[in-house]
This record gives sequence, C-alpha cells and structure tokens, in this order.
Amino acid sequence: MPNTADDRRRSLRFGVQLCLRYRQSEKGVEHHWSDGVTRDMSKEGVAFKSRRPLPVGSHVELRIDWPIKQESVRPIDLQATGFVVWSDSAETAVRISSHKFRVHRPGTVIPMSETA
Repeated sequence: MPNTADDRRRSLRFGVQLCLRYRQSEKGVEHHWSDGVTRDMSKEGVAFKSRRPLPVGSHVELRIDWPIKQESVRPIDLQATGFVVWSDSAETAVRISSHKFRVHRPGTVIPMSETA
C-alpha cells in the first residue's frame, strides 16, 4: 500500500496477520502477556488487534510468531520493543525501537540476529 501525503508512516506497510503476544513494560511493574493478531507491519512499526487500549507513549514488548521455521522445524519469533503511538479499544500501533529474531530449540532459545 503506497504512502500518501496524509500518511505519517515513513515505511511501506504490509498487511499480514500473525499471532503475537504483547505486554506493557514498566520498571517495577509486572504486566501480564496478552494475545493479539497483527494487522500490518513495516520495518519501523506494527499495528495489531488488542483487547484493550494501551497508553500512548508506553513502552511495549512484542513476541510475533514468524511464519517460517528454521530448517523447516524450529519456530522463530520476532521479538520487538517500542512505544505506543496510538491505541483504541480494538487496535494498537507501535513504533519499533529494537528487534531481534530468536530461534526456539528444545530446552533453549538462541538469538538468530539482532538489531538495536
């Protein structure tokens, strides 16, 4: 979908629906993980269906189930952190500040690559 003059996004978004887990991240506060589904993604952000609105500006952790497995066997997660740029009762958008891919192996999780 091309960017327009009214669109504040700097990167092309791709409409993909992937399962994810998310939680608000605050020092000293243990938030529970919630489930969601991505609506669209780019290299700079992700919009996803959420069960409740999250405070704009809050720090969020995301674990997105990647659709391809390493060696067709091991699941891969895209683990990202970022800040909520908007949120309503059904969707939330996050600007990604860091991300890394993790490959799941029996009994351990090994980093595949990282970008900060």
